[in-house]
Amino acid sequence: MKPIRNGVVLFILAAVMLSAPAVYGQQREDANHTLSPYFFVKTDDPTVDQLPLKSTKADVRVAGVIADVMVTQVYKNEGKKPLEAIYIFPASTRAAVYGMKMTIGERTLVATIKEREEARRTYEEAKQQGKSASLLEQQRPNVFQMNVANILPGDVIQVELKYTELLLPTDGIYEFIYPTVVGPRYSNQSASGAPPSEKWVENPYLRQGKPPTYSFDIKMNLMAGLPIQEMTCSSHKVNIHYDGPSRASVHLDPSETAGGNRDFIFKYQLAGGKIESGLLLSEGEKEKFFLLMLQPPKRVTTHQIPPREYIFIVDVSGSMYGFPLEMSKKLLKDLIGNLRPTDKFNVLLFSGGNSVMSEQSLPATSENIRRAIDLIERQKGGGGTELLPAMKRALSLPRSEGISRSMVIATDGYVMVEEEVFDLMRKNLGDANMFTFGIGTSVNRHLLEGMARVGMGEPFVISKPEETEEKADKFRKMIESPVLTRVKIDFGKFDVYDVEPLSIPDVFAERPILVFGKWRGKPAGEITLRGVTGTTPYTKTIDIRKEKPSESNSALRYLWARHRVSLLSDYNVIRNDPDRVKEVTHLGLTYNLLTAYTSFVAIDTEIRVKGGEAVTVKQPLPLPQGVSDFAVGGKSLALQEARPSSLPSPARPDSILGANRALKKEVDQPREDEKTSTFHQRKGRVEVGSISATGERFKATFEKELKQQLRALEFCYQKALETQPDLKGDVTLKMIIDANGKVKKVNLTSTQLSAKGLDPCILEKMKTMTFTAPESKKEMTVTLSILFKSV
Repeated sequence: MKPIRNGVVLFILAAVMLSAPAVYGQQREDANHTLSPYFFVKTDDPTVDQLPLKSTKADVRVAGVIADVMVTQVYKNEGKKPLEAIYIFPASTRAAVYGMKMTIGERTLVATIKEREEARRTYEEAKQQGKSASLLEQQRPNVFQMNVANILPGDVIQVELKYTELLLPTDGIYEFIYPTVVGPRYSNQSASGAPPSEKWVENPYLRQGKPPTYSFDIKMNLMAGLPIQEMTCSSHKVNIHYDGPSRASVHLDPSETAGGNRDFIFKYQLAGGKIESGLLLSEGEKEKFFLLMLQPPKRVTTHQIPPREYIFIVDVSGSMYGFPLEMSKKLLKDLIGNLRPTDKFNVLLFSGGNSVMSEQSLPATSENIRRAIDLIERQKGGGGTELLPAMKRALSLPRSEGISRSMVIATDGYVMVEEEVFDLMRKNLGDANMFTFGIGTSVNRHLLEGMARVGMGEPFVISKPEETEEKADKFRKMIESPVLTRVKIDFGKFDVYDVEPLSIPDVFAERPILVFGKWRGKPAGEITLRGVTGTTPYTKTIDIRKEKPSESNSALRYLWARHRVSLLSDYNVIRNDPDRVKEVTHLGLTYNLLTAYTSFVAIDTEIRVKGGEAVTVKQPLPLPQGVSDFAVGGKSLALQEARPSSLPSPARPDSILGANRALKKEVDQPREDEKTSTFHQRKGRVEVGSISATGERFKATFEKELKQQLRALEFCYQKALETQPDLKGDVTLKMIIDANGKVKKVNLTSTQLSAKGLDPCILEKMKTMTFTAPESKKEMTVTLSILFKSV
């Protein structure tokens, strides 16, 4: 990074401090900054408690394969002004949140489920009336937001939420994960134009290495149903007590005072490597639910493995700086170094931009493997996280005929394009299986698991360096030969409906085949599973008459509904289908579930704040263990550390934000590929000008997706500015988009720019772009102008 003069820094800081309004946790809305997290800066105002969350704990009860979890958050106002506290926190991607209550002193208020907008409106009205209230919203399937309004000085408010989830073993090992902190999300979306549902991204974070400002605790009671062979916790120090051969209790060790900065990961294995399988039945007043779990056969040895092609997609952005990127390097060296000579492979690196090792996959020769490893070793980590353009480019790479392709992506998943990536994967299901490797201690599991699920692959998470070899070896064994193919299930006389999934893909891992659904009448008959293991037919049968409905299986209604919601949400992507929105909303209201369109709200009847508004405070989050300050932004480091102690403290916790963003134009740059140097200073910007295309819907979608890919053109422009600092103007292009949304042809029809290599670079980058397929399923011609402006 080029040095920044202290005078410039002080000037920016002074300007920001003088212009910052005295509102806590409220961010500036100007047209020049994007959604982004920022570093927490404590003010000197003693009347405001900026850290209202005092503790969070989880009480986990596992019975068989079902975990029931109660999360308790305690808020206390130790200041002198009424507060509204906002807290962003994660949950399991499989969590079905079915209840919430709020306790104020002796009063306990049970929350009700409402449509999202109605719940928010009810909460805001109660807040304005001076009533204490709490609101739980889902921002992502694994990211929740808690608002607690009108916490009076001295108040202690306790909020409890309950969720349930399934624990599915892989290769005989069960795993319960309790996420503790949401990692900072990179976003290039304009803050001024962002909808309210995206505002959570602008959240304060503590500096790297700083412990959470609130206490964290967790305890588990495990009733496995079968004798337990082994239990381990790789993330935290715990104390385990056996209460019998199949029962145990787990408590967090008292030394874990700062354990809330990484996922709690607990694994256990049943005696003999057995896994729970069979049929669970639940009989409610109106509906009856079932859960079928069938253990697949053991893995077979395949004598002749057909050739395969692997595309390794590696995140080298700022959030991967340091520990996560070093783990990625170790993983990729292991995976690439063990390819067979008959395999082909390629490497795609991405941050703000992206680059490939080769325009087509290369044979896994020792020379090519060494070249790939050298390329990966040179990466340092920096810039944004433009995953979507990278995925589009990877899928557009030419593929070898007759060879099965798998894509392996290594990332922490700190991006805001989950829906767009899912949509892209769904459109290309026939092109490749997707295997994701989450790198870090608190990865974005929603994105990683969703990509693997949509891509018919498997997700892996590596939170420690010593896990790298184990997970890489597990991946290799998995893909060499599926456990079961051509899977079919026959329910016979068992009258079932609303069954998910409708069909079962090839089974890669030794874990239960899972089927949800509802049933009518009486449980009778047999269920038969058929498939092929290796070259041998496989059959397994369950006698339904041996199974009885049980009240202990009442969670099946929530689990079925959550599974259905997840399926609908995965498909309800860029184009929100009103019918799917209605169905998800109906499921949430009917089954009392938190969803993207339903929220929990609890309102006190007392008016507790009179004659003044509460101060809004965003609870700062710790950076996940091992994640550096670069995840929030390297550009802010120089600025914040440059502020001399003689300057007055900011007027609000995030007043430093404006200065951070003032420097954003100069230092927030995508990484270059291995052939050129990295840009350290932003000298110009690229914008979309006019667009001419047939169909307003296609035009709007095209414009949105083009803006998301402008970093690729910015790369060309920044390079040209190195030799012509005053270069600016616009170009006009004519593009032909094929029926699949890929760029078939692009021509430069006019230009006001004149710089060596700029035009070819623009055309090359435009050819790699992909867009949503036209609804007409016909080729579309687009004429557009791109503006290149110096800063």
